[in-house]
Amino acid sequence: MAPPSVLMVGTGEYTTGYVGGTASGSDKKVGVVGLSLFDLRRRGKVGDLSMVGVSGRKFPGIRDHLHKNITQVYNNLDTSFTSFPADNATDPDAYKAAIDALPKGSAITIFTPDPTHFPIAIYAIERGIHVLVTKPAVKTLPEHIALVETARKHNVFVFVEHHKRFDPAYSDARAKAKTLGDFNYFYSYMSQPKFQLETFKAWAGKESDISYYLNSHHVDICDSMVGNDYTPVRVTASASTGTAVELGCVPETEDTITLLVDWKHKTEPGKVATGVYTASWTAPQKAGVHSNQYFHYMGANGEVRINQAKRGYDVTGDDSGLAWLNPFYMRYAPDEEGNFGGQTGYGYISFEKFIDAITALNEGRVTLDQLDARPLPTLKNTIATTAILHAGRVSLDEKRPVDIGEVDGKWTVK
Repeated sequence: MAPPSVLMVGTGEYTTGYVGGTASGSDKKVGVVGLSLFDLRRRGKVGDLSMVGVSGRKFPGIRDHLHKNITQVYNNLDTSFTSFPADNATDPDAYKAAIDALPKGSAITIFTPDPTHFPIAIYAIERGIHVLVTKPAVKTLPEHIALVETARKHNVFVFVEHHKRFDPAYSDARAKAKTLGDFNYFYSYMSQPKFQLETFKAWAGKESDISYYLNSHHVDICDSMVGNDYTPVRVTASASTGTAVELGCVPETEDTITLLVDWKHKTEPGKVATGVYTASWTAPQKAGVHSNQYFHYMGANGEVRINQAKRGYDVTGDDSGLAWLNPFYMRYAPDEEGNFGGQTGYGYISFEKFIDAITALNEGRVTLDQLDARPLPTLKNTIATTAILHAGRVSLDEKRPVDIGEVDGKWTVK
């Protein structure tokens, strides 16, 4: 069977590294999605590649950017792709024509503003197309449930790109935590410098928030550690404001959001745990790291502490100052033959696991039930994360604690 064709939906920083007519100022100067898929095509794991955005006028610049920063850097790596809409057109619904052009069994990646995830994903699923969607999968629990049910109906695999699950330190910590007895306490923090708000200004505070964008990582990690035994039952959210507004964001943009989550044991109601998840996009401009990221897990018989901001690797330049880099996420240095050499980065691994899963599903070597049984961020395995994020947004908007219910696998936010 031929390898699956893949359509990249969204042409921004995460897909191409191209923002505002030039390379991104973040650590994703050549993107993640496109580079990973171009290399997976070189390795024979994917077939035809295409890309769709709202404005086709960006594509000449994107092609030049990819040729200069990928093809000419990685041994003439092929960065060709079919694009939608035409280079002289603007069409917010261009994703429909691009999906319609795919053969059944193909896949799409969705890296677009959060409110667009659901309509794009459901359109693809209903046409037999597998989906990898960036986190958060969707913003509301009802949308998540609708995707689960529709994907089952069409035997389509949907994978939420929670790449921190594949960070080797986080993965090992998750396994260690399971040996430390009953869940008691979890605290996490994740942030990005204020200049990211320039990249996100078009939607920050209007269409989504920093909790959906960054807290989603650690909420998912925590749930993947404890979700077999514990379920979230209440969320109380708090936020700070002021800095993002001064940087030109809309007045309702929160700077930092904290979710306080009550977890209860599924069979022993006397056992209760606390999760605290904090995310900010107003960290200092010269923080030295693009993403601060750490957590503290405490169980009945031990604890785990992990700080992935500083990996023991720093670079100092006259212009850039001191920076702590993270090659474990995406290693951009070429290998000894001049090819892209970042196949062991957990950003890349996330895409390869998705491609391997849909290839096995297309060939009949695995079922959706078997994929859900693996510790992968499938739709079924990430319902609690969406419920917590949704409840957090309601808590902020309505200034009250919000309850989460789960009965026989049926989830509610109320």
